[in-house]
Formats: sequence, C-alpha cells, structure tokens
Amino acid sequence: MEAQKPNSGAAPAQKKNVQPEGSKVRGIKNAFLVIVVCFIVAVCLFAFWFGHDSHFDEAGHPQDIWGTIYMGGVIVPVLQTLFLTVIVLSVERWIALSSAKGKGNISKFVANVKKCLQSNDIAGAQELCKKQKGSVAAVVSAALVRYKEMDANTVLSKEQKIATLQKEVEEATALEMPALQQNLPIVATLTTLGTLVGLLGTVIGMIKSFQALAASGAPNSTELSTGISEALINTAFGIATGA
Repeated sequence: MEAQKPNSGAAPAQKKNVQPEGSKVRGIKNAFLVIVVCFIVAVCLFAFWFGHDSHFDEAGHPQDIWGTIYMGGVIVPVLQTLFLTVIVLSVERWIALSSAKGKGNISKFVANVKKCLQSNDIAGAQELCKKQKGSVAAVVSAALVRYKEMDANTVLSKEQKIATLQKEVEEATALEMPALQQNLPIVATLTTLGTLVGLLGTVIGMIKSFQALAASGAPNSTELSTGISEALINTAFGIATGA
C-alpha cells in the first residue's frame, strides 16, 4: 500500500497537461517586417511625392506643404518610418486587445459564470467560456478545469486545493500576458526615438540657419529658410510620433 502513495501524489501533476497550450490572441509576430515596410513606404513618399517637381517653383522653393516637408532633409524618411510604424503597431495592438475581450460583454460573461457556479453547473460555465473566447475566457476555462479536478480529489486538503487553483490561474494568465503585451515595448521605444530623432533634426536645421546668418555679407535667405524649414518639419514629426 505504501508503494502506491507516490502515484496518488503524482496524479494532479500529470493532469496539468489539460491546460491551454497558449494564447490565441491575434497579432503581428514580427514587428521588424513592419519597420522595414514602413521604411520603404517612407522613402518612396519622400523621393517620389514630397520631392516631386510639381511641389517646387523654378527657383527650387517649395510651393506647398509637401515641398516644405521635403526641405526637412534626409532625417524626414527616418521620422516618417518611426511615425508610420507607431501608427501601424498601435492599430494592431488595439485590434489584438479588442479580440482578447472575447465576443460578448465581459461583465455579463462573469455574471453568467457566477450563476453557473452557484448552481454547480461546471459544464455550463465551460460552455460559456467556449462561446466567449478571448483571454479572460481562457483563464476562467483553465481555472474551471482545475476546479473540477480538485472537487473530485479526496486526497488534498482544502488549503492545498485553493493553492492549486491559484497557481492554475497564475499559469493561465502567464500564458495570455505575452500575447497581450506583444509589441508594446517596441512602440514605447519608437516613440522615444521619434522625439530624439526629431530633436536631432531640429538641431541640424538650426545649425544650417546659423551658418546662413554667419555668411559674409547679407545672409542667404534661401539657405536660412531651408534651415528653419528643416528644423520645424523635424520637430513636427518628432512631436507627432511621441504623441
């Protein structure tokens, strides 16, 4: 009889294979490809649209906002890459987090699960999780599976069962969190880089402006306006990316 005790203790550990394999929240897995695509789009916009001859007069002065953006210099494509990437990943995160809520209302879902548990209808609660889907439903479903196992277990004490349920919820939550937090550090990094690169472009533009002012004789108004335009355009893109 003593040789069979390890088997009864090992049974709960073997049943952990019932837990979900991972989060099913959709999202962009490789943000590097998004950055590359946004860089290509930014370069194409800068070269073929902002720098098109139709946006400049014969003297090379910008006639509209697009030509003014082109005067911002080579830092503009970099800032546009950061700006476009932040927009794309922000929209992607909004869609992913919306799908994580599931199909129905979370409050109603939780209330319905409570009603099922009060009537000891575990199967009904699990069916609600299947219909709801999303991260919340996945965590609740994993907890219900473990609760059903603990309810049938006559070996563990009440405190051990509660600890097992808490651990199951923590493990199920840990499986969902990477998908929910995916790409958020990249967005935070890009917003910081956008502000810093915009500041760099501002400084470069102001240097060009002061170089035009320091020229011997009358300052070149074209070079002066070019430097100021570069500084302001880069500032605008940096602020937009940070915002």
